Amino acid sequence: MSLKFTVEKKLKSGRGRAGTIETEHGVIETPAFIVVGTKATVKSLSPEQVASLGAQAVLANTYHLYLEPGEEILRQAGGLHNFMNWHGPTFTDSGGFQAFSLGAAFDSKVGKIISEKQEVQTLTSHNSLVKVDEDGVTFKSIIDGSSHRFTPERSIEIQHNIGADILFAFDECTSPHAPYDYQREAMDRTHRWAQRSLDYHKKNATKNQSLYGIVQGGRHKDLRQESARIIGAMDFDGFGIGGSFDKEDLHTAVGWVADELPEGKPRHLLGIGEPVDLILGIENGMDTFDCVAPTRIARNGGLYTKQGKINIMNAEYKNDFKKIDEDCTCYTCTNYTRAYLSHLFRAKEMFAATLASIHNLYFLIHLVKDARQAIIEDRFEEYKREFLEGYYKEV
Repeated sequence: MSLKFTVEKKLKSGRGRAGTIETEHGVIETPAFIVVGTKATVKSLSPEQVASLGAQAVLANTYHLYLEPGEEILRQAGGLHNFMNWHGPTFTDSGGFQAFSLGAAFDSKVGKIISEKQEVQTLTSHNSLVKVDEDGVTFKSIIDGSSHRFTPERSIEIQHNIGADILFAFDECTSPHAPYDYQREAMDRTHRWAQRSLDYHKKNATKNQSLYGIVQGGRHKDLRQESARIIGAMDFDGFGIGGSFDKEDLHTAVGWVADELPEGKPRHLLGIGEPVDLILGIENGMDTFDCVAPTRIARNGGLYTKQGKINIMNAEYKNDFKKIDEDCTCYTCTNYTRAYLSHLFRAKEMFAATLASIHNLYFLIHLVKDARQAIIEDRFEEYKREFLEGYYKEV
């Protein structure tokens, strides 16, 4: 079976909704934060620990698993679920963003979101490690420098072998700084690649896997709406919103897309995970999210609280014997103090990353879970207002 999506409750004002996505490996109650396990592992945590946090699904990375250990090993293992001992739903991205991150963004350190304060550069995806043409992308391995090639068909073939429940069509993700003409060129190519991905999937899928199309268009309203209409008209099981955004208008741009996509299919916002962005993304019609940020910042001492992020390495926490977040009931907050985590990080102990990652993932998973409950109980506006009023400090 392909997935089944049901909308249970919609906001009276706004685009948000609560629903369910049914897959072969279980149900995802939406909105939901999907935990990233790039290389078939969530860094510093066991699958059992991830499940204990309330995580419903994990997302693995096609590019990295293709390079190591290789799709054939995953296929022989019986797929991603068996290989990593995760028994719930799984996603794989297409590898398209890795072409972006090793191309346009590799030297400039550009991400998916930029601020107006950043200097505007005119970059395209044609840099030294990646070459994009009409048929696909040629790239060099970050492991050994060997040359490889992804086409839409090859990306879907690899994802079939990896065996996740939900796959993404192959796309070209541009730099936020790319000029309008190149954004349109890349968007049009993404649409052609989307149809090729869909055709290959329908012809060759042998498991109960679903395929999402990806909306592109950069920072431009006309392109985003056009892309949403074209991708939305294709016979995908759901949709991913990818590419690059202005920090100041991320939520507006997400709304542009949601208004154009079919109401009865799920929408996934790729690579977005800041707490405020999650709440506003939910309000604007997004159903699922994924991001490496919670575990990445955790490994560097960054921790989420309802009053904003803190850096546990700051001197003020050396003798602070409170929880990380006073209302949090995660394993870390139940058993350890800020002072203890400060000590672990300063002593460079491996346990530091585990405890910090547990807290950050629990924080985001339950932030979104509570938002879902607020939608069901018709109190989302109150929930959003209270959260945003408290979450003001950035580090």
